Amino acid sequence: MSEQNMKPATAAKKLGIYLQATPEAFQAEPITREAFLALQQTPPEWLTELRLNGPHPRTEVARKLGVSASGLARAGMADAALTTAEIKELLTNPPAWLVTERATQAEVRAVNQRTNERNEGRKILAAERAAEEQK
Repeated sequence: MSEQNMKPATAAKKLGIYLQATPEAFQAEPITREAFLALQQTPPEWLTELRLNGPHPRTEVARKLGVSASGLARAGMADAALTTAEIKELLTNPPAWLVTERATQAEVRAVNQRTNERNEGRKILAAERAAEEQK
């Protein structure tokens, strides 16, 4: 049976790191499943450093800033790979786009929560009606 491999980009995405900031050896060769598990269980110094200080991939930057990846794109930062220090600076002194995008994200979360609560209520009502019909 052949060994399962994953592309470096896939491994970087699963590890939550920015591929271009990884060592050349990581970027050059496919990674076996065993090597990937070893990276997760006992991360080398370079991986620990990347996770702590970055640069971070777009999805992680968006999460740390509290905005969506689309919000980063609207701000012209779609391909931005920011360090932890740069993210902290943006959070300390937020530009207008960040304030707007964080408000938009908060509104989206509130709408999603209301929708989920409504749908849960509908499920409960449907279950109660079904129970009544069976009586």
